[in-house]
Amino acid sequence: MNYRKGPDRSQTQLLPPCLEDYVAAEAPVRFIEAFVEGLNLKGMGFQRAELNATGRPPYDPADLLKLYVYGYLNRIRSSRRLEAEAKRNLELIWLLRNMVPDFKTIADFRKDNRVCFKEVLKQFNLLCRKLDLFGAELIAIDGSKFKACNHPKRYLTPEQLTELLKQVEGRIEQYLEQLDHNDLEAEGATPQRSQQELTRKISALRERKGQYEQWINDLGQSEQRTIGVNDPESRLQKTGQVGYNVQVAVDAKHDLIVESQVVQDANDLQQLSPMAQGAQRHLSAPALKVVADAGYYSASQIAACERAGIESYVPANRHASGQSKGTGFIFPKESFQFDSTRDSYHCPGGQELARRGEALHDGLIRIEYNNAPACRNCALRGQCTQGRYRRIYRSKEEAAVERLAQRVKQCPELVVQRKTIVEHVFGTLRQWGYDEFLTRGLAAVRAEFSLSCLAYNLRRTLQLISLHRLTEAIQTMG
Repeated sequence: MNYRKGPDRSQTQLLPPCLEDYVAAEAPVRFIEAFVEGLNLKGMGFQRAELNATGRPPYDPADLLKLYVYGYLNRIRSSRRLEAEAKRNLELIWLLRNMVPDFKTIADFRKDNRVCFKEVLKQFNLLCRKLDLFGAELIAIDGSKFKACNHPKRYLTPEQLTELLKQVEGRIEQYLEQLDHNDLEAEGATPQRSQQELTRKISALRERKGQYEQWINDLGQSEQRTIGVNDPESRLQKTGQVGYNVQVAVDAKHDLIVESQVVQDANDLQQLSPMAQGAQRHLSAPALKVVADAGYYSASQIAACERAGIESYVPANRHASGQSKGTGFIFPKESFQFDSTRDSYHCPGGQELARRGEALHDGLIRIEYNNAPACRNCALRGQCTQGRYRRIYRSKEEAAVERLAQRVKQCPELVVQRKTIVEHVFGTLRQWGYDEFLTRGLAAVRAEFSLSCLAYNLRRTLQLISLHRLTEAIQTMG
């Protein structure tokens, strides 16, 4: 018995006479072809979607978009790898009709059209809506920290930038003194460096000084405390890495991404309402249920969702739920009864906590209630606080927070269900290697993340719907 072997490489063979025969009828690349051809790229803002009367013919933006969609669907993101695949991958040879754009053309297409990729994701989601793949009833929101194209240790604080600015100014002064020394050459002194070299160094240092001053100004105008060197728009996250906070809103019916966003914030406190209302717009759902974890617990965000007709389910954070610092547990805020007539709280020990004043916290005005003398001699003090006395805070949107607490208490299963809806989405993207951005700058990484979400939704849709049905839906949409 012998091993199975192919024919001799020098043997003449009759290969299929056309490219069409190389691609299977149910290959996903056929859907990519039909989907992109059905898009109005000019209306979506893609550059070169309309030809000029003169000049060298450019690559069709539809072909370059097909290349990127195919690449992200098959975990190929690098422009150099996409160029290599266009030369040897039979599906790409079919998709691009034997054209092989160079890596610079491929990279420039993503850079020049980065604001358009989210619209491509939106158009694909409209197709999913037509196929009834969105339930538009329950949405789960979550965030994760994705690594930026920036070394973890290459980030700077305002103090470090100030020190670097002083060093640059000192070196500029040193080179200016050397220029003055060179002016004495006529009097017999020997110049240490050429005039041209010193001028070039001074120019480079002044440019660096301007960059440092700009970064210091940017940090002064924001709440951020660090700035990346390679990617100045990235931020040091709580995970200890320099990156971005990516957000997704996932529909519960088939776990498809409805809304996506990339922000610089290190936490999720301000993301609930923007993500929920974004999902509401895309689904055209006047009423919607949204579930998120305790990291999204913010009175202003909960109230904003309520005003938009969105029913939120967010468990209370550590302070409100009764968990103290460390491992101890204390009476949760719900154990304190608010008396609207007296504008005070009644504690589990039967004492009254009076209003003590207002303070600004995380951009919100909140009112503090306490009763320090009563706490001092209270038998329940160990169960109530680890401090000298218990403080209770109430915001202007506290009524919405109280209604939220009642909803969570009545439907605890929704909080548990959140994990099964949204967390595996990030697991999939991480398994694909999409948790590290290749591009730099907030606008660029937003475009990259939109392509990642499109690849995820497309891969999941192809598991739910046949290619024939998808193609028919595209034709009826036009």
